[in-house]
Amino acid sequence: MALLGVNIDHVATIRQARLTNEPDPVWAAVLAELGGADGITLHLREDRRHIQDRDLRVMKETIQVRMNLEMAAEEAITEIALEVKPAKVTLVPEKREEVTTEGGLDVIANHDRVKSCVDQLMNAGIEVSLFIDPDERQIAASQELGVQAVELHTGAYADAESSELQYRELMKLYECGKVASHFNLQLHMGHGLTYRNVQPVADIPDVEELNIGHSIISRAVMVGMERAVREMKQLIAK
Repeated sequence: MALLGVNIDHVATIRQARLTNEPDPVWAAVLAELGGADGITLHLREDRRHIQDRDLRVMKETIQVRMNLEMAAEEAITEIALEVKPAKVTLVPEKREEVTTEGGLDVIANHDRVKSCVDQLMNAGIEVSLFIDPDERQIAASQELGVQAVELHTGAYADAESSELQYRELMKLYECGKVASHFNLQLHMGHGLTYRNVQPVADIPDVEELNIGHSIISRAVMVGMERAVREMKQLIAK
């Protein structure tokens, strides 16, 4: 069964709407862990629009499951990662005007910058994953950098407007998953996954981890974090 990483960024988004101290994303992470989360994912953006440096540092000392830090391959953020030393870093593209991460990291076009960041993180003993589109060329480029994992961007699957298109995108994830496994890369998937669409992705062979945020946090507003995480875990298990 695939592991579940719960992204708690949107808890911080609610807090930052009023620039106050609640709700606390660290508290949310602890509740997610109690609900069965196998890991906690958080994105420290350059503009600090939701997660703050304090959240990252306190969470590192609080949660018992693995921390997955999403970040851009930028020197200032890399320095923070090297100091905090999360269990895993996932390198993602980042644009200040985007609402959420749009598409995967172009490893080929940004090879030198990504390689410099990857080398620094791996030399510090931090596991590295690259968030990429389901593209065989990007998977091969990721493998050449020596990272342990790739996370395939599932946004096109999640946003498909017809069952035919959704199936086509699912097959693309399936085929690219086989390529990642061929390269001995850990296979992770995430972006746009919900309680309604997660099961076909969880069924893809060799998927080791799913990272899900918005859908879980949205449900947690209504039913509580522990229950929301537990229900997602049950769907993945089926």
